Amino acid sequence: QVQLVEAGGGLVQAGGSLRLSCAASGLTFSNYNVAWYRQRPGKEREFVAVITWSGDRTYYSDSVKGRFTITRDNANNAVNLQMTSLKPEDAAIYYCTTGGPLIGSEYREGQSWGQGTQVTVSS
Repeated sequence: QVQLVEAGGGLVQAGGSLRLSCAASGLTFSNYNVAWYRQRPGKEREFVAVITWSGDRTYYSDSVKGRFTITRDNANNAVNLQMTSLKPEDAAIYYCTTGGPLIGSEYREGQSWGQGTQVTVSS
């Protein structure tokens, strides 16, 4: 049974930084692409970033490019999302997900999702 557990959310002032982590179990982690999605209040869930199974490629949404960095540690079955220069519009529940294919630069949603971690950004 695949489990993904996010951590690291919290309250931060605009312009600040947070580091989210995703711990995975129940799968051969190094075989899978891993992505972060977020759901802002009143909005649909949206793609944030993805990293390939080997870590050799990363892709970001335009809204976070240059501010967020996704990395992975296959030895510890973990993926991190370093978020800098946070804006009030980054406030959301952030979800870690895996199991989907990467078609070119487009990640297709997989079936395994974490419970999410709340990020709040004060202006």
